[in-house]
Amino acid sequence: MGIKDWPADERPREKLLIQGAGALTDAELLAIFLRTGLPGKSAVALAQDLLEGFGSLRALLQADCATFTEAKGLGNAKYAQLQAVLEMARRHTFEVLDRGSVLTSPEATRAYLSNQLRHYQHEVFACLFLDNQHHILKYEELFRGTIDGASVYPREVVKKALEHNAAAVIFAHNHPSGISEPSQADKLITDKLKQALSLMDIRVLDHFIIGDGLPYSFAEHGLL
Repeated sequence: MGIKDWPADERPREKLLIQGAGALTDAELLAIFLRTGLPGKSAVALAQDLLEGFGSLRALLQADCATFTEAKGLGNAKYAQLQAVLEMARRHTFEVLDRGSVLTSPEATRAYLSNQLRHYQHEVFACLFLDNQHHILKYEELFRGTIDGASVYPREVVKKALEHNAAAVIFAHNHPSGISEPSQADKLITDKLKQALSLMDIRVLDHFIIGDGLPYSFAEHGLL
């Protein structure tokens, strides 16, 4: 039975319009993106096969072009469409965040940082540089590789903060493992950065760790 023969409230597109995108499963969301299935297989069934083949929605979204297009039912056109969708999501979130203070848009801040960092296969350390009203001055990815005291240099962060005339900063880095709990190294480098920036009267508002699910906030856990 094709999707068009399903009850209206079970069809992914109609379900989205009635209940909102948050009510859909990963397979249903992916099915709307795919639009069509394969002979004898609905778009939802194909989406479920793809999710099982890649291991997760995150892995599918992070796949490079060669890996993505190896999967049956996918190709260069779908890869290009997906990358365009992901980039539009990043730009939309940044526009929402850029219009107001990050402290009055905590969800937009989390979403923006997640969109920027979640897809990397290696660790990336980034900073949001903010003015006195906590509006964004600049977003920069400063360090790559294992995030520890040997790879993140406080003097470089201070230099960038002064260059942007920042009054405050928010740090963020990703954990490619998907686990967002901070390591001891994460805590130590955060303390080092906070101490270095305090000498210049630059405040550290938060440090987010991006994994699967909700980013971990140092501030919310009393670690700043």
